[in-house]
Amino acid sequence: MEVQFREFNPFDVWIWLEFTTVPGQVERQYIEEVFDSWFFLGKLGGFNAENLQVQETGLEISYMDYDTNASDESLMALMHNMGQLEYNGIWARCWFDLGTSDAIALDVLINSFDRLSKELVEIKRLIIGGENRDWPVADSESRAMFVYDN
Repeated sequence: MEVQFREFNPFDVWIWLEFTTVPGQVERQYIEEVFDSWFFLGKLGGFNAENLQVQETGLEISYMDYDTNASDESLMALMHNMGQLEYNGIWARCWFDLGTSDAIALDVLINSFDRLSKELVEIKRLIIGGENRDWPVADSESRAMFVYDN
């Protein structure tokens, strides 16, 4: 699976998936579960790079002292909104307002889709940000539910 980044605004970002073939219903369910789960974790503040105590401790975490107040001391890192997942032939796209969630969220998403592509649904490309010339985002009502442009 190839990963590309285009213009990126965390408060207004499209995430695109290009498949090798048109995904069937089962493949679509897998894709939707990844996006829904990822967004739910982000909505709960799970992607807060200021509070990665276990990661920063290293491999030896037996009997680790975990500071339960550390998350109160860090800035909130919450995703705000997710549009509807849309399909068009071998393409899928979904709009997000990633809010104040940290970039670790994108690493988690990329890692998840990479494994999904190897195991269940072949994904040719994951594109974060930007637009596709042949599928304008202006055609989508998904983003419009959350963003009101002037």
